[in-house]
Amino acid sequence: MINLCKKVLGQSASKKQAVTHYPSPQIYTRDQHPVSRNLLSANALKVLYRLNKSGYDAYLVGGGVRDILLGLEPKDFDIATNATPEQIKGLFRNCRLIGRRFRLAHIVFGREVIEVATFRGHHDSAPKKQQDCQKTSKQSEHGMLLRDNIYGSIEEDAERRDFTINALYYSSADFKIYDFANGLADIKACIIRLIGDPETRYREDPVRMLRAIRFATKLDMKIAPETEQPISTLAPLLENIPPARMFEEFLKLFLAGKAFSNYQQLCHYQLFKYFFPIVAQSTNQQEFPYLEAFISKALNNTDSRINNSKRVTPAFLFAAMLWYPLQKQVEQLRQQAQLSPQDAFFSALGEVMAEQQRSIAIPKRFQAVMKDIWILQDKLVKREGKKAFKTFEHPKFRAGYDFLLLRAEIEQDPQLIALAKWWTDFQTTGHDTQQQMVKTIGRTCARRSPRKRRKPKTQNTANEQ
Repeated sequence: MINLCKKVLGQSASKKQAVTHYPSPQIYTRDQHPVSRNLLSANALKVLYRLNKSGYDAYLVGGGVRDILLGLEPKDFDIATNATPEQIKGLFRNCRLIGRRFRLAHIVFGREVIEVATFRGHHDSAPKKQQDCQKTSKQSEHGMLLRDNIYGSIEEDAERRDFTINALYYSSADFKIYDFANGLADIKACIIRLIGDPETRYREDPVRMLRAIRFATKLDMKIAPETEQPISTLAPLLENIPPARMFEEFLKLFLAGKAFSNYQQLCHYQLFKYFFPIVAQSTNQQEFPYLEAFISKALNNTDSRINNSKRVTPAFLFAAMLWYPLQKQVEQLRQQAQLSPQDAFFSALGEVMAEQQRSIAIPKRFQAVMKDIWILQDKLVKREGKKAFKTFEHPKFRAGYDFLLLRAEIEQDPQLIALAKWWTDFQTTGHDTQQQMVKTIGRTCARRSPRKRRKPKTQNTANEQ
C-alpha cells in the first residue's frame, strides 16, 4: 500500500521540517498522483463542480485524499472552500448549517452527507476577520477553542489542520494535489505528525490526542516523537471535553475494527481513564482478576465481527466494560444496605450509570440494551417451567447469550461453562427436545430446592389482625 504510493508519487521522504509555515505548497500534477475523479463520490463531485462554476475555489481535502494515496477506499469526502457557510447554503437547497464551535455546511444526498468547510484563518488575524466577516474566535482558560469561525485563505487553512497527512488538497478543476505541510513525505514514512507546536495544538483541541492514536492504528503508522511527547502530560485536558463528544470519539475508536489496538494505546498514553474512570480505577487496583482479559476478549470479538461485516452494537462493549464494577456495587449494596438482589441490582445500575455518564454520554437507547444484557445473565440461569422459552423469545436474547459465552470463556467457572453449553444445545435442537431439557432442569431444581412449609391459616389471620 505504502510502496504503491511511493512508486506513483516518485518522491523521497524528507526529514522533519524545522518551520511550521508552508506558504508555497508542493504541487503534484495529474500524472504524479493516483487520485482520480473515478475514485470520488459522484455527490462530492457535484458539490465541487457547482462551487467552481459559481466562482469559488473548492478542494477535496483531508482523509479522502489521504486514503486514496494509501490505496484505501475513502469513506468520507470532505470539501474545503473560500465560500462562507451562508454562500454555500445559497447554492444548495439540500444544505443545512451545523455547529457553533465550527460552522459547517452539510450537503445531504439521501444517506450520504458531504461536509463543506470554509477555509479557516489564524486567530492573530481575528480583529480584521471579525470586521470583515462578522465571525468570532473564543478560547477557554486551558487554550481550547470554544468557537472558531475565523475565515482565511487556503494557506492559512492548511496551517490550521491537525496533521500533515490531512493537509492535502485535490482540485477537480486542474486535477492537481496541493501539499502544504509535506504530508506526502509523512505518508511514505508512515508518520503521524502534528502541524505546529504540539502542546498548543492539543490545548486548542484535546481530542487531537485521540485522533493521533486512531490514525496511527488505522493506517498502521507511528506517531512522531514530538507529537506523542506531550500526550501523557496533557491527558487531563480530556476532562474538559463534553461527554457527548466523548461518546462520538468512543464510536470512532472502538467500532471501526481497531478497538483492541486503540484500547492498548489509550492505556499506554494514560487516556483510557477519561473514557471509563471506574474501570481504570478497578484495573489499577487489580480488584477483579478477570477484568482486563474480559475487556480484551470483548474488544477482539468486536473487531472480528466488524472486519467480517457483521452487526455490532456499542451497548455490548459498554456492558462488558462496566460488568465487574456493577457486580461489585451490587454486592456492596446487598451487604451494607441489606437490599434484595433485585433492589441491589437496580440501585447499583443507577449509581454506575450516573457515574459513567459524567465521562461518556451514553444514549438511552444503548443504556436500555445494556440493562437487558445484564438482566439476562440472571434470566439465563432460571430455566424451569416456561422461563427458558420466555428468555429465548427475549428481543436481546442473542446479545445476552453472547455475553454469557464471554463470561464462561474468561472465568472458566464450571457452572457458567455448563450453563453456556445448555443454552447452545437448546438453540440447536427441536421443540420436543427443548421441552425435555426444561423438564430435566425442573426436576433438578425440585430436588435441590424443597418446598417451604406453608404457614397455618390461623397464624396468617392473627398476623392480619
